[in-house]
Amino acid sequence: MVREKVKVSTSTRTRQWKCVESRTDSKCLYYGRFILSPLMKGQVDTIGTAMRRALLRELEGTCITFAKSEKIPHEYSTIGPGYVTAQDIILPPSMETVDNTQHVANLTKPIDLCIGLQIERNRGYDTKMPKNFHDRSYPIDVVFMPIRNVNHSIHCYGNDNEKQEILFLEIWTNGSLTPKEALHEASHNLIALKSIFIDQSKLPPRIYNCLKKSNIHTLLDLLNNSREDLMKIEHFRIEDFKYSLNLLN
Repeated sequence: MVREKVKVSTSTRTRQWKCVESRTDSKCLYYGRFILSPLMKGQVDTIGTAMRRALLRELEGTCITFAKSEKIPHEYSTIGPGYVTAQDIILPPSMETVDNTQHVANLTKPIDLCIGLQIERNRGYDTKMPKNFHDRSYPIDVVFMPIRNVNHSIHCYGNDNEKQEILFLEIWTNGSLTPKEALHEASHNLIALKSIFIDQSKLPPRIYNCLKKSNIHTLLDLLNNSREDLMKIEHFRIEDFKYSLNLLN
């Protein structure tokens, strides 16, 4: 585990992510803790919510979704002596297993075992519907998302007139990528918000007009404004702020 002390400075500087803790709990569980600063009061919730959404919903993962063999009459059959693990899977050169000790099958007698695997890359999760296994193809329920959990919290510093905040972001991954890689990919995806205009988000006309008059044209513009900034907009209410924030959920 790597840990670094957090030093807080009240000086103005460019916002950047910094890793303050990183560890590997197991082959299938990586942890990372990051900070982003300086942020104006109210921005942490907005950015934290957006990052959590990008990490949990936008990142893709690769999984085995089907298994097929001419030697297995049904999905729970015993197929030979010894143990078959993930290290016995022959993968394309561009792929590798996260945990090569993962159990695949128990063998009770010598046989020629050949199982074809279908590999897919996608988001979220996929629950296969039960099928008739006449073609000896067996679907596998999978969770594509590489992120196991995300938390964010706030640290405030400074006086009342110049109060600023630090965003703490904790990321747990399944080992297919590191938390740092996940953060980089999610941040890259958020940059795409520059091209998503507010009028594409189907906001109610009154909220849309309030934002447009304040030169908030894209979701990234919305992300860069704190709650206090938005509440200063004429005719913009707390309910409108919550509604707008839901665009990032």
